[in-house]
Amino acid sequence: MTATSHSPRAQRTLLFLGDSITDCSRREDPAGHGYGYVRLLAEHFAAHEPTARVLNRGNSGDRAQELARRFGPDCLDLDPDVITLYIGVNDTWHGFTRGEVVTAADFERDYRFMLDQLSATRPAVPVLMVIPFITDVDQEKAGYHADLDEKVTVIRGLAHEFGHTLVDLEQVMERAWAVGHSPASIAEDGVHPTIAGHRLIADEWLAEFARIEDQRA
Repeated sequence: MTATSHSPRAQRTLLFLGDSITDCSRREDPAGHGYGYVRLLAEHFAAHEPTARVLNRGNSGDRAQELARRFGPDCLDLDPDVITLYIGVNDTWHGFTRGEVVTAADFERDYRFMLDQLSATRPAVPVLMVIPFITDVDQEKAGYHADLDEKVTVIRGLAHEFGHTLVDLEQVMERAWAVGHSPASIAEDGVHPTIAGHRLIADEWLAEFARIEDQRA
């Protein structure tokens, strides 16, 4: 059998921005991917698109406003070909635990700022917007939903307005309960995903990314 040569696909950069769920100890990982869903996606691309470069710029503790402040160096200056935004849990969580209240209007202002920057400078770059979630591991976490739901409504509205792709983790959670997962098996503390939780996030991201690729083909 004669080996055939193929021109390798041009390198593209896939950038992931967010809080600790994205960060996932990336600074302790020599590859810089961390140990969560970004690592799982990096492993996928290493096998299926080895020319791709996966960059994790998640920062533990970030809210939308911190992400917006660093949007130049953490996003625009890196010239990414695909961008993922996964932010919002801390905009709710820190209001309950630290008294740092973020209104839905504040959240929309900061999130919109980032999307406006992308529209102005990189209008053709695909953006995947991840819907954050909290699992009801206790009464405290169950009480966060009303506030987080306001942020989720903002994200859904902005995704529709800007024509970006949603990675809908609320739907993922509904399917997870249906197959027997408990709140703690997805996120033991209600916020930070377990290994199974990260796998579900990565799988949903890949499904939405495949739809983007099909539309662009």
